[in-house]
Amino acid sequence: QVQLVESGGGLVQPGESLRLSCAVSGNAFSSSTVAWFRQAPGKQRDMVARISSGTNTLYADSVKGRFTISRDNAKNTVYLQMNSLKPEDTAVYYCYAHFPVPGRDYWGQGTQVTVSS
Repeated sequence: QVQLVESGGGLVQPGESLRLSCAVSGNAFSSSTVAWFRQAPGKQRDMVARISSGTNTLYADSVKGRFTISRDNAKNTVYLQMNSLKPEDTAVYYCYAHFPVPGRDYWGQGTQVTVSS
């Protein structure tokens, strides 16, 4: 059973940085595509950033130039470096992983990020 565990959320002031981590269990991590989503109260869950098994990346327009997604296959971990945080970045951030074999998707439990002065 694959499990995703997020960490690194917290309360920061505008302009500060945070790094989220997503630890993924299982032996096929290197073949997975992993993404970070976020959901603010009363809003839908939207993709923030995605990294493929080949380390191609994709970002939402709202975070381009501020957020960086990366992966360490030796540690089965994906990171989201968030710089120049804004109050509108406040949300619960979820880690998502897609494993092409056997074609299953998994979600983490979420971690709260609050940006406020």
